[in-house]
Amino acid sequence: MRYLVDFDSEQLPQEKYDVIIIGSGVAGLYAALNLHGVLSICVLSKQFMSKNNSYLAQGGIAAAVTEDDMPEYHYEDTIKAGAGHCNIEAVSLLVNEAPIDIQALCNIGTRFDRNADGTLTTTREGGHGRFRVVHAQGDATGKEVIDSLLAECRKRTNIKIVENFFAVDMITKDDSSAGVLVKSCSNDEKQGYQILWSKKVIIASGGIGQVYKNTTNTDIITGDGIAMAYRAGAELADMEFVQFHPTALYKENSSANSFLISEAVRGEGGILRNIHGEPFMKNYHEMGEIAPRDIVARAIFSEMRKTNSQFVYLDITHKSAEHLKNRFPTIYEKCAGEGFDISKDYIPVVPVQHYFMGGIKTDLLGRTNIKGLYACGEAACTGVHGANRLASNSLLEGLVFGRKAAEHINTIINETEFVEQKAKNKNEPRNKKVDIASIRAEIREIMDYHAGIERNGADMIIALSRIEAIIERLESINLRKVYEMETINIAYLASLILKAAIERKQSIGSHFRIDQ
Repeated sequence: MRYLVDFDSEQLPQEKYDVIIIGSGVAGLYAALNLHGVLSICVLSKQFMSKNNSYLAQGGIAAAVTEDDMPEYHYEDTIKAGAGHCNIEAVSLLVNEAPIDIQALCNIGTRFDRNADGTLTTTREGGHGRFRVVHAQGDATGKEVIDSLLAECRKRTNIKIVENFFAVDMITKDDSSAGVLVKSCSNDEKQGYQILWSKKVIIASGGIGQVYKNTTNTDIITGDGIAMAYRAGAELADMEFVQFHPTALYKENSSANSFLISEAVRGEGGILRNIHGEPFMKNYHEMGEIAPRDIVARAIFSEMRKTNSQFVYLDITHKSAEHLKNRFPTIYEKCAGEGFDISKDYIPVVPVQHYFMGGIKTDLLGRTNIKGLYACGEAACTGVHGANRLASNSLLEGLVFGRKAAEHINTIINETEFVEQKAKNKNEPRNKKVDIASIRAEIREIMDYHAGIERNGADMIIALSRIEAIIERLESINLRKVYEMETINIAYLASLILKAAIERKQSIGSHFRIDQ
C-alpha cells in the first residue's frame, strides 16, 4: 500500500514548517540544533523523550581525542569491523569530524567523564585498537547527551518538540517530499490525525528492534521511518545486516526487552565464560573479548550450543564493588535488583538483536532519492558501518550525519518552495479483523529463528513466504490504531530483511550463512 490509511488533507488540521524531523534521538535533536535559527522546525517524538534508544545508550561515543590516537586509526578499526563492506568516504568523514562534534557537545554543557587533569576519560570497546570511547555518568552516556541536546533545543524558540505523535506516512507529490501525515498516540482511534506540510523532512526515527523477539531496543522502535520512506519510493540498502549485541542480561522466561550489558565491561577487562566457568574467546579470535561484535556473538552462540545452555557468563569480579558502582552505576544497580552483585557474581548474558546497519539509502549529506527527504542516524544507510557496526560509532553517526543534513538544508532552504498542499487517499474497503498481537508475536518469532545470528537459505525462503502471507492479511484490514500501523511496518521490514538476506549468498560480517 502506498498509504496506510484513508485521508483527505482538506478535512484535517494542518500546520506548516520549514523542516520536520521525525525522531527525537541524538540524530534528530542534533540536526535541529544545526539548522538555522530562523527556520521553523518541528521535532516529532512517538512517545516521551526517555523512550528512545539514544537515551538508553550506555557505552559512549567513539572519537580520536587523545594524544596517542588519530582518525586514521579509528578509520582502520571501522573498516575492519565492517568486514570491508564500508563506504570508505563515509568512514573518512565520520572519523575526521568526530572530534568536532564531541567538542560541540562539550560547548552546550554535556558532562563527559574526565580525568583529574581535565582531559576526557576514554575506554575501549570491541573492535577498537585504542582507548577512544568517551562516556558520561559512567554508563549513562545516552541520557546525558540527550538531556543536554534537549535542554539546548528548548532554548530555541524556532524548535517545537511534539511528543506522543506517530508519523503515519510521508506525503509526496511528483517524487518530492511535501509533508507528513501524523496521528496522536492517544487511545481514541478516530481522533488525532493532522497534516504537517514542510519544505524538508528529515527521518531520524531509529532502527528496527521490534522486528525481532529478543532485542535491546525499546518497545517503540518499530522501523516506522524506514517503512514510510519505502512506501514513498525511497531506496533502501544493506537490509540484510542486522547486528546482535553479544551481551544482554539473560532472564529466564522473560518477555520484556533485554537489558544491555555495555561492551565497555569487556573493554575494561570483563571475561566471557561458558556455564562451566571456562574462558573461551581466545579460541575464536586473537582479540578475545574485544573482537568485533559479530564474531563475539557467534562465539557465544557456539558455546551455548556446545554446552546445551541458554546463556554464558560475563565475569568482572576482579574489579571492586566501589569501582563498578562508579564506572557502571546503571548496570550495577540493575544487576543488584536482579539479586546478584557483579563484583562477586558472574553476569548471565546472551546475544540479542541490537542495531541495524541497513536503512534508507543516503549520500554523505543525508539526501535520499526523494527530493526534499533526508535521513540520518540508524534509520539511514550511508554505508558507514558496512556489514557490522564498530562499537560506539552509532551515537557518533547520528551526530556527524545529522549535522551534515542540517548544514545542507541551510544552504538551499531559501530557494525551496512548499510543494502543492493537497493530498488524499482512499483504499479499497477493508472490514476484516485479525488478532494483531498474535501476528506481531509471530513475525518476531519467525525473525529470531530464521534471520538471526545464523541463517540458511531454505529456512529463510519458508520464513519469507510466511511473512508475505501475514502482510496480505494485514493489508486486508482497516488500520486504525498506532499498534496496528506499527505491526504492518514490522511486517514490511521483515520481508525486506529476508529478501536481502536470501539474495546475499556469501557470509559477511553480521550476515552469516551456514549453508554456504
